[in-house]
Amino acid sequence: MLSWEYPPRIVGGISPHVYELSKKLADRGVEVHVVTKCTPLAPDEEVEPSGVHVHRVHLEKEPDNFVHEIQLLNKATDLRCRQLLEDWREEGKPTVFHAHDWLSLDSARSLKYEYQLPMLATVHATEQGRNNGIFNDLQRYIHESEYWLTYEAWRVIVCTEFMKAEVNRYFNCPTDKVDVIYNGVDANKFRFDWTEEERAVWRGKLANPDEKIVMYVGRFVREKGIHVLLNAASVVLANEPKTKFVIVGGGNREQLEKFVNWYGLKDKVLFTGFMANRSLHQLYRCADVAVFPSLYEPFGIVALEGMAAGAAVVASDAGGLKEVVLHDETGTSSWAGNPESLAWGILRVLRNPELAAELKSKADERLDTDFDWGLIADQTIAVYDRIWQEFLTSYWAERTLWPISPGARERAEMLRVRDKAKTGAYVARPMSNVAVPDVKLDPDEALAAGKSAKDEEAEESEEFSK
Repeated sequence: MLSWEYPPRIVGGISPHVYELSKKLADRGVEVHVVTKCTPLAPDEEVEPSGVHVHRVHLEKEPDNFVHEIQLLNKATDLRCRQLLEDWREEGKPTVFHAHDWLSLDSARSLKYEYQLPMLATVHATEQGRNNGIFNDLQRYIHESEYWLTYEAWRVIVCTEFMKAEVNRYFNCPTDKVDVIYNGVDANKFRFDWTEEERAVWRGKLANPDEKIVMYVGRFVREKGIHVLLNAASVVLANEPKTKFVIVGGGNREQLEKFVNWYGLKDKVLFTGFMANRSLHQLYRCADVAVFPSLYEPFGIVALEGMAAGAAVVASDAGGLKEVVLHDETGTSSWAGNPESLAWGILRVLRNPELAAELKSKADERLDTDFDWGLIADQTIAVYDRIWQEFLTSYWAERTLWPISPGARERAEMLRVRDKAKTGAYVARPMSNVAVPDVKLDPDEALAAGKSAKDEEAEESEEFSK
């Protein structure tokens, strides 16, 4: 597994996805090694209780800009992977490179061609979909990288049918090369024993006893639609004044708070800041409604978390959310980008407790089927097996450095891969004269362009450790 983020480093949805998937794969007998970026409060090398091997690599110097940071990360990843491969090569076990998003493209592609081993890619989101177009040089660079990721991969995994259509449309990736495997949620994390007294204490920190809680969890970026929710809040409060909006997320919220104050909603909107693990799960358990008004959403793991916590879910119909939240079955859907429609969905659930209970019950049932990590791991293993069997019957097997065909050792010696595992062999991909702004991105733009501030990263690492 090649991933730029992994717990306790949490920037977006890739980190929990890789963590949960790796854990279940290891549980099923797959030897999983995750190579990722180093982070405070986490060891460089560890074997987790699940059996997953985690290798955290350091950048050789301070990066000049975001693209340079990713290149340095790929260089360090390439070297660590080579060291691991040289330890395993003589044994010749079936081995694939599983790259998560474009951030791992360069190292995965370099290793794929040198060792002649198959590479698999999971596309978690696209730059064009996230921004509703490509408008600057940095976005063009990322978009091109995403294209090459799907091109170089033996197979491509996406999380929804929506994303399958998107990678086909944006990258001309053949649909028969793409496997749809949903994301999942560990529902047991939200099903802990909790007395009504304990719940009342937590609710008391958020709202008055007679108020209903509408909760949002997500990053403070435009694509998540938080501005749509804040615009809808006045409509909801005009009809149900005993409602409290709880906004959970890290990043720069100054402009949002200014809007709330100007709109006269200061007493009805609470910003909690970044929350994780048990504290976040307890907040979810306090919510009457969990709302996710995204403008773009490849999947929407937060919607699954809301379902697992027993909250009625109201979500927009953007992207993959339509496949996660089935309207009038497991939740309520609203039109993306439409505050009136979102307010209608929230009021519909608040005013119909019987409907809300029915939606929550059906959502809970679906969590244990379509979104179970065990099922997702089994589906992923099936893709691994298919890739390896196709690889064995291809011309790649005749040229691989893996000892599954005659001359593998001689090819390895000729390419001096053992020496390269000591010194490195990574060459940064040229940027085609594309100028990348030398800027430090704001934390709330972290996933949109892939970089979080170091202080927020350290804060999240500490929270995860707790």
